Amino acid sequence: MTLRWPGRFAAWPIRRKLLAMVLLPLLGVLPLLGGVLAVWGNAALDRLLIAKVRSDLAVAHGYFERVLGEVAASTGSVADSLALNAALTGAAAGDRAVLRALLLRFKAREGLDFINLRRPDGGLMLADFDAAVDSPAPWAVAADRAALPAQGVAARTAAAIAVLAPAEQGLLSPTLRERVALPLLATRQAQPTARSQEDRAMVVRATAPVRAIDGRVLAWVQAGMLLNRNLPFIDHINQIVYPEAALPFGSKGTATLFLDDVRISTNVRLFDARSAGGGEQRAIGTRVSVAVREAVLGRGETWLGRAFVVNDWYVSAYQPLLDADGQRVGMLYVGYLEWPFTWLKYGVLAGIGAVFFGVILLAALWSASRARAIFRPLELMAHTMAQVESGRLAARVGPVASGDEIGALAGHLDHLLDTVADKTAELQRWNAELDAKVAERTRALAERTQALADAQAQLLRTEKMAAVGQLTASIAHEVNNPIAVIQGNLDLMRELLGPDVARVRAELRLADEQIERMRLIVTQLLQFARPTEFAGYIEAVDPARALDDCLVLTGHLMARTRIAVVRQVCSARRAQINRQELLQVLVNLVVNAIHAMPDGGTLTLGSADWDPPGGPPGLRITVADTGPGLDPGLLGELFQPFVTRKRGGTGLGLWISRGIVERYGGHLHAANQSASEGRGAVLTVCLPSEAAAA
Repeated sequence: MTLRWPGRFAAWPIRRKLLAMVLLPLLGVLPLLGGVLAVWGNAALDRLLIAKVRSDLAVAHGYFERVLGEVAASTGSVADSLALNAALTGAAAGDRAVLRALLLRFKAREGLDFINLRRPDGGLMLADFDAAVDSPAPWAVAADRAALPAQGVAARTAAAIAVLAPAEQGLLSPTLRERVALPLLATRQAQPTARSQEDRAMVVRATAPVRAIDGRVLAWVQAGMLLNRNLPFIDHINQIVYPEAALPFGSKGTATLFLDDVRISTNVRLFDARSAGGGEQRAIGTRVSVAVREAVLGRGETWLGRAFVVNDWYVSAYQPLLDADGQRVGMLYVGYLEWPFTWLKYGVLAGIGAVFFGVILLAALWSASRARAIFRPLELMAHTMAQVESGRLAARVGPVASGDEIGALAGHLDHLLDTVADKTAELQRWNAELDAKVAERTRALAERTQALADAQAQLLRTEKMAAVGQLTASIAHEVNNPIAVIQGNLDLMRELLGPDVARVRAELRLADEQIERMRLIVTQLLQFARPTEFAGYIEAVDPARALDDCLVLTGHLMARTRIAVVRQVCSARRAQINRQELLQVLVNLVVNAIHAMPDGGTLTLGSADWDPPGGPPGLRITVADTGPGLDPGLLGELFQPFVTRKRGGTGLGLWISRGIVERYGGHLHAANQSASEGRGAVLTVCLPSEAAAA
């Protein structure tokens, strides 16, 4: 039996139904049609742009030809002037001042750049500038006789382009010659050249005879216009071809005159360079690409198309410029920025794409609405199962519009989920009760463990401090008695010696100083037992002298080693501290450094000003060694009591030293030297200075 199309379609799997309904009309004809329209639109727009720049080039060339005609007409008008004829043949014939005044007046009236008189044989008669050039200077003697028409030929005066080498620029005034030389700028895609500047001049030049009544040639009027750096001329061409708002979408038109392949007059800007006045600098001195040069100057073709001009892409047109002999000597260029039209093209293509996308979207929406009755219940069930798997046990399919088997399946799924949710809730309740009991027991155990650890640490610190207190109090008591006896005997010795005490005054003073030092040490020991009862006196201590005294006190240890001492004393400030206590700290640090270098090394002692951020000024004293350095595990507990890595050490030296320094408002810290400084440890004592104390 033959099945009709709807029956066969109903037998397909649901995935095939959806793909057939959505993808076949979307991925077939519509994209192909859109691609054809995009390619055709792109080609059509490119043809329009080329046609536009071709017409622009025709306008620019027409104006250039008009300028040639105006220069020829102006030159002929000057040659036919009765005033000039009279000045050459009248009573004042040959008066150079009168002739020069006439030339200057004609030059200003006709808007010419130069105007000169030549003798009938072609030699220079008179220039329109400084009188000094009337002397036979080398450039003035080089008459351009080739530019003069044959005598007796009554031809119409015509202007032509001429390229003048430096030796042929005699008809240009010094002011004009300053515009000739152009430094060549590096340009992408240009032909390589060894030249660094363009020193030739491109001029529009016309020559007309001044004839007497009998037809004789009295002189030749040679006049014209210099095109090098002639910015008003090129700007006027650009204004004619591309007037204000002539180009849509923000495009900019440009015009350029080339001498060979060098831009000598242009309004193309160097957008990555700024002139001295702050404006955009023109791209004079840049060069055309190799491809354009070969086509226009090499083969004499008119070049139409997109070209990279200095620093951007332009829709461009180039036409060769010919001199009087028909030689290609330069180019005329017009063009406009390509990117606005490129964006227009992209916009058109995007519009076409948007139209086709809209059609595709509408088709997709229609197909989805027709298929919704099929796949919506299935999606709801799949989504519900995904939510249940993620932990949302309350998710349900709910009522569906379909009354077929799919709707019945959705109802059965909701009933099954309700049953599973009840059982799961009961299990979760039991699990929560068990977790709460376990968490409570764990928290109580952790609190007791932490309290026990804290009590044990506190007990250990208390025992250590008690031992230190008892030991220091006992030592201080036992040492004070001998110190008192020694001091009494010294005083008695001074009384008994009488006048002879002067002979041993230095020795007695040294003994007094050492007894005072012993008293300070005993006082510090007592401070460890009763720290709040200690109060020392402060003096301004020179760090350099303190380091010298430290080396004297440790000299007996240094003598037994191969340790070199390097001093880097840079601080001019004085530390506010008890001198004997500072010596005790420095001696302790130096002794530790000596012990760290049993096989020799370098001991570096230094001082520098110290200005902590947000704090008062002070100074910093450093003691550095080249030993093995400090273990990372030791750095954290280095200043704790009874911590030592030396055999026979007590572990109290650094602890006592830090206590002394901190008592005077400073601090003591230790670190290992960086890799660039070398190996070893460095200990730094930071103390307040006299300025801070004030």
